[in-house]
This record gives sequence, structure tokens and C-alpha cells, in this order.
Amino acid sequence: MSIIDTIDVRGGILVAHDGSTRSDSALRTALRCAPVFGNRVHVARAWSITTAATPTHEHLGYVPGLEEMQAETSAALETAVAAARAAHPDVLVTTSVVHARPAHAIVAASRHTELVVIGSRGLGGFKGLLLGSVSSQVLQHAHCGVLVDHGNAPHEQDDPHRTPSRECGTTRRLPGDLVP
Repeated sequence: MSIIDTIDVRGGILVAHDGSTRSDSALRTALRCAPVFGNRVHVARAWSITTAATPTHEHLGYVPGLEEMQAETSAALETAVAAARAAHPDVLVTTSVVHARPAHAIVAASRHTELVVIGSRGLGGFKGLLLGSVSSQVLQHAHCGVLVDHGNAPHEQDDPHRTPSRECGTTRRLPGDLVP
């Protein structure tokens, strides 16, 4: 397995996923928005040596290689996405794991996608912040629309006024959308 440093995405929705519950919520939001964007969702996780998934056979003194870190991080992302794929069989869900700074990788990929969906903050240490540093950087520099999921919206509830185009902040209308 080679080390990948750029997110390869073309159209649809890009979800920034770092393994946090907020990024799981962002993925659920993206899947609800998928019909507006051609039923394509690409989930990406950027990693570094300090954030890579820990190899399952790690023992004291063992230092895994970059390829092993990439493989473990990819396996962790595939596990996180598996339930989403099963729940939304009509949506093409693809993944990529890149060895890069998260904000830089997401902003670069935003040139080739229609919408970025990101959690308001991820695994960083400042839990009191409304937005994390990655989501703030993506909001400021993305080349497409950005939807920040705060993970506390009542979007799981049945709401007759909540339709994919309204929730996703777009003027595109789908069959069945209510016109306000």
C-alpha cells in the first residue's frame, strides 16, 4: 500500500471524518443531503503519525511503518463507514485516507467537489470552542459550499419541513420538497 497525500474526489459531497462522534454526525448529514448532489458521498480521513490508528499487534517498543499506519487508519475509517453504507444502499459512498494536514487536504479537495460536510470540532483539545481549528480553516478557505454539522440538531426527528434541499442549504429542489 502506498502513502497517499491528496484526496481524490470528483463532484458530490466530501465528508471530513476524523473518527469523532461529530464526524459521525457529519456523515449522517451528508447521507441525507446525498440526493441533492447525485447520491455520491466521499468520506476522507487525513492522518499524521500522532493521529494514525494504532496497529492491533503493537507491543512495547514497536514502531510501525507509514504503510502500516495508513492501512490501520484506512481499516478504522472503513469500519466507521460500514453502517452508513448499509443504511443508504442508494448512495455511492467512497473513502480515502491521506497522510496530510486535515485542513490543507480538505481545502485542496474542495476544488473538485460540490459540498464539504464537516463536524464543528473533532478530536482537538479545546472542547469549549464552538468551531475547531480544522473546521474554521475549511470555512475560510474552501472552494465550494461548506456545511458545518454541530451534532446536536434535531435532524434525526421526523420534520415535515426538513427536506434534503433545505437541510443542505441549497436551492436545488427534489421531488417531494416543500416550497416555503
